[in-house]
Amino acid sequence: MYLYSFEKLEVWKCSVDFTKSIYELTTYFPENEKFGLTSQLRRASISIASNLAEGTSRSTNKDKAHFTTMAFSSLMEVLNQLILSKELNFIAEKDYEKLREDINKISNMLNALRKSQLNS
Repeated sequence: MYLYSFEKLEVWKCSVDFTKSIYELTTYFPENEKFGLTSQLRRASISIASNLAEGTSRSTNKDKAHFTTMAFSSLMEVLNQLILSKELNFIAEKDYEKLREDINKISNMLNALRKSQLNS
């Protein structure tokens, strides 16, 4: 099967795994958060990998870097929502810490990718 360029990016693969973790975690959120933090966390996490995929289809490196920046912004949105979720006791400290490690890893990868795109 043919792989598109975004499917070969390690940061995209990590982002997909991260999104799956967010989906698993939010299944345990209160029912009244279905259209609140649950939805917001899921949509923002999906946006990380989606922006990477969309960016690879762009013709200029500047455009590609723009979508990598958008992916980073979505990652920061997820971090903010996870902090709130922890403060509201929707997630355990150990789950928060694990996701925070994932965020650090993905953010470093995104920053390196963006730098590479702008320097090409």
